[in-house]
Amino acid sequence: MPQNVSILGCGWLGFPLAVSLIKKGYTIKGTTTSSGKLSTLSQAGILPFLISVSEVKVQGDMTLFLEDSSMLIINIPPKMRENAAEKFSKKISLLIPYIEKSSVTKVIFVSSTSVYGNSMEVITEDTPPNPETETGKELVISENMLRKNSSFKTTILRFGGLIGGDRHPVTYLAGRTNLKDAQAPVNLIHREDCILILIEILKQDAFGTIFNAVNPNHPKKSDYYIQKAKEMGLQPPTFAKADSNEIYKQVDSENLKSVLNYSFKTSI
Repeated sequence: MPQNVSILGCGWLGFPLAVSLIKKGYTIKGTTTSSGKLSTLSQAGILPFLISVSEVKVQGDMTLFLEDSSMLIINIPPKMRENAAEKFSKKISLLIPYIEKSSVTKVIFVSSTSVYGNSMEVITEDTPPNPETETGKELVISENMLRKNSSFKTTILRFGGLIGGDRHPVTYLAGRTNLKDAQAPVNLIHREDCILILIEILKQDAFGTIFNAVNPNHPKKSDYYIQKAKEMGLQPPTFAKADSNEIYKQVDSENLKSVLNYSFKTSI
């Protein structure tokens, strides 16, 4: 039977996820950091909360937000600030006591494939994290804090590059020249698949697991972005000559197949 779910972060991904879950009979509480969006959440059938989590405090009624919910989806991506990643793990450490005191027994933490770094070839969920960026390092710390907590069961969902709606990286690459990594495979996922995967985790009660979530189609960056630019009427980017000795990261989603029996629905 559908249960009460709290979604921390009802933005680009969290809002349409909440709408989809409501249609399936779930009761959804959702947060926004903007008071102007409270009515938007409410009109969609989401019980709205104005909550902001910083590195030093939680603003808003987190206790009431989690009350009577059995599941929590943490969907607040790390932000870059003045060319340095915030101490995202401090936010998670502030959240954990609230979760421990609540009725929540299951958590989904939306993470990123940036935890793997770039110096490996084919990557699965069995590949140890090896983050190279500050954001990746903060995500690994956050993942570990949640997974090691015995008060609730945590599933880690590591998304590749997110596309869908008004979001596509080609809009930032259009017209640029001498781009690197022409031969690197893309590791992307469409928002529709993100939503369907999250729903399947809830439906199948797949907690205590790590999932990579990346579309199995991995065209080369140069081929993909040049073609996408043409499709979208943008000036295609140009790429520097590739180094044939370079090793590139390809992220595979083995556990989506073996645990959830999930097949991707939307092309990239």
